[in-house]
Amino acid sequence: MIAHSRFVFRLFAALLLACAVSLPAHALFGSKKADEKAGAILFRDKGCVHCHGAGGIGGKKAPSLVDLRKNKLWTPAKITNQILNGGQKMPPFSESVTDQEAAQLVAYLRAKHRPVPPPAPQTAAPAQ
Repeated sequence: MIAHSRFVFRLFAALLLACAVSLPAHALFGSKKADEKAGAILFRDKGCVHCHGAGGIGGKKAPSLVDLRKNKLWTPAKITNQILNGGQKMPPFSESVTDQEAAQLVAYLRAKHRPVPPPAPQTAAPAQ
């Protein structure tokens, strides 16, 4: 009886693993479009625009990221590492960007059609 229970448990675990592996990552962890949109907002709000320009078009301080998705050398893992740990002239952002936010930034940077973030919320002027 115990051997049968182990067999059933292992079979169930193997089937569960097979299902999880066959699903796209966004099906398990969130919507791809939602991650791309969240990444667009993070790109604006975390200061990426300051160096890389609006939409990642490049600027005086940092290169264009427009064609990043086409560059096979820049895998999602390499982009994540660059965001979190920095490199070349880019500082690390691991203190201000979570792993989930880094994944959303990667989704945005690798999106075929990058979403435009909504306008930034206006801050109220101090009362006089």
